[in-house]
This record gives sequence, C-alpha cells and structure tokens, in this order.
Amino acid sequence: MLAANSWSARQVKSSGFNGASSFPSRVFPGQRMAGRQGGVRVKTLNLQVMKVIPESNLMLLKGAVPGSIGSYLIIEF
Repeated sequence: MLAANSWSARQVKSSGFNGASSFPSRVFPGQRMAGRQGGVRVKTLNLQVMKVIPESNLMLLKGAVPGSIGSYLIIEF
C-alpha cells in the first residue's frame, strides 16, 4: 500500500481534519484516532537463568524482560 504523500507515511494515527465546518459537521464512523495502546500481558520464552541468589530473593536472567522498572514478573517453569 502506497502512502498518499511523504508525511502520511510517518503519521500512522493522524487523521488530518476530523470534521468539516458545516457539511457533514460530524466525524465519520471508523475514523482512526489516537488512544490507549499497550497494557497487554506479554510472555517471553527461552530466557536463561544465570544465577539464583536466595538470600536476596534475586534471579539473574540473560536477555530482555518486558515491563517497566519496578513492575511485577510472573515466572513459569
């Protein structure tokens, strides 16, 4: 699918002008708009456990772990 111009290739959620002034004076249904994204539970597979330190309740993993700093992790075996 080709972009309409060079700017629309970079703007994914931009709708341009939402509604006209007098006609049709509404926003058409299905118009793509910005909103909340993310907040989905993500599962990462095949991470290697490098070291377990039971005194400090630490588990060192090799690889990237999804989530922000200080968020909870659910570890399944």
